[in-house]
Amino acid sequence: MAEIIAFPRTPNPPRRRQNEPEPLWRQLLGDQLRRLRHEREETLTETAEKAGVSPQYLSEVERGLKEPSSEMIAAIGGALDVTLVDLTSNVAEELRAASALASAAVGVFALAA
Repeated sequence: MAEIIAFPRTPNPPRRRQNEPEPLWRQLLGDQLRRLRHEREETLTETAEKAGVSPQYLSEVERGLKEPSSEMIAAIGGALDVTLVDLTSNVAEELRAASALASAAVGVFALAA
């Protein structure tokens, strides 16, 4: 039977490879909002008008360039018929999944080394 070798733990193990930055909350939120808008087959202008924001602002939120307030997220979500709770829960789930994938990749990389 093979001997089990303990790997030393580092205080802050890398979560991702150097060339793969961890996704930001605002980027995942923007991706989600864009998907919802596309599912509804709405233009930026149509959704922005319903939300009471400018199309430029909505575009920047969707591209993950703006860190919108909870009020803005709720307004945009309301225009897309989705609640703030649903949006934030879905983004949190995506972050957990990305983190789990990164941890698994680091583990596989460590075994291969």
